[in-house]
Amino acid sequence: MAVHFGTDGIRGRAFEEVTLDLAYRLGRAVGTVFSVPVFVGYDTRESSPALSRAVLAGLSDVGAQGHNLGVFTTPGVAVIAQRRGGAGIVVSASHNPFHDNGLKVLGVGGAKLDFATERAVEDVLNATPPTNRTEFADVAVDPDAEHEYAEHLRSLVPGDLTGLHLVLDCANGAASHVAHELFEGTGAQVTTLHDAPNGTNINLHCGSTHPEDLCEAVRALGADLGLAFDGDADRLIAVDANGVLRNGDDLTVLFALERHGRDASEGVVVTVMSNLGVHRALAGRVEVIETDVGDRNILAALEEREWNFGAEQSGHLIFRDLSPTGDGLLTGLLVADMVARHGPLAEQCDAAWHRVPQDLVNVPSGHYDDTVVREMFDAACREMSVARDDVRLLIRPSGTEPLVRIMVEALDESFVRSFTTRVRAHFLT
Repeated sequence: MAVHFGTDGIRGRAFEEVTLDLAYRLGRAVGTVFSVPVFVGYDTRESSPALSRAVLAGLSDVGAQGHNLGVFTTPGVAVIAQRRGGAGIVVSASHNPFHDNGLKVLGVGGAKLDFATERAVEDVLNATPPTNRTEFADVAVDPDAEHEYAEHLRSLVPGDLTGLHLVLDCANGAASHVAHELFEGTGAQVTTLHDAPNGTNINLHCGSTHPEDLCEAVRALGADLGLAFDGDADRLIAVDANGVLRNGDDLTVLFALERHGRDASEGVVVTVMSNLGVHRALAGRVEVIETDVGDRNILAALEEREWNFGAEQSGHLIFRDLSPTGDGLLTGLLVADMVARHGPLAEQCDAAWHRVPQDLVNVPSGHYDDTVVREMFDAACREMSVARDDVRLLIRPSGTEPLVRIMVEALDESFVRSFTTRVRAHFLT
């Protein structure tokens, strides 16, 4: 069966869908399509080292220069590729559970692949015959890359954070190897959670998708700010000093206003998942362009308009003038710097915007019935006499998991509760 890239590379069950053979053939394909060094990094899943060895073997067997970065964040691989003039491959399934894994290709300079290059890699991958090999040799890890990456981030955000107490949730993922030292170097007091990966605990009840421990720790310690990363550290969710979660929408408004204040020509790119309150807060102040979900879509829109900032509600924030891709560690430094300069995150968010009630229900793809959901929505609108202009229903398949995401938004919070209660009762009980 032909392999095709999804919204974020290839992803699936490790050793069943994302196999050693697939990883090896991908290495051969990337080494064939690109004529530059290829930097390979991986997250902390128990399957990642073996898959990365297969990738590196594939690169080597077609004569490509493959460099092993070891455990490395996805944006970190992009930065090294940018600084050293190469491409990248990341073995990671980002925020998925440990039993999944993925293969992500970064273009020359660490950028997202354009569709033509992605198709070229797919074509070579699918034309490459399978290998019978199950063992691949170790490749020495580059000893300098992690320090180079951390120093680069500090050069971008050199502010002094002395006096701030930060709590970091590393999701037992790739950030576990670099986050504490990076943030401690700012002068801040740093407490780190979930930074002891064991191969199976990545994203397990922690990180940006499960920030409950972080919220509790910020409150208990009286910290100024909490920062939660996901497994490969390309996204960030913040927690204010009250222990309240502040997602990508909160940060979008703050950064969009600050950047527009420095350059009036700067707009912001968001996705269809962004809260209606974001649009209301920026209306008449900052131009907003909306795209489909996915950081590649955001990047394409930014490049088309020659803007620099775009963001997703999930915590992918892209600062195109600072990094070739979204970087949770970079975003965390920028948020902490903003708090140091302007005061508590809660006060900044509450003054800047108001969130419209919104909820998201994830339904397993095999159980989903579109007709049922839309009939439920129509019935709820009729029963509660809600005007269609005051509500929004967005349904989309996940590009990374076997789920259908159902998002509803309304000025009336009771409508949101009523509708999502019906959906959960029908599909999830």
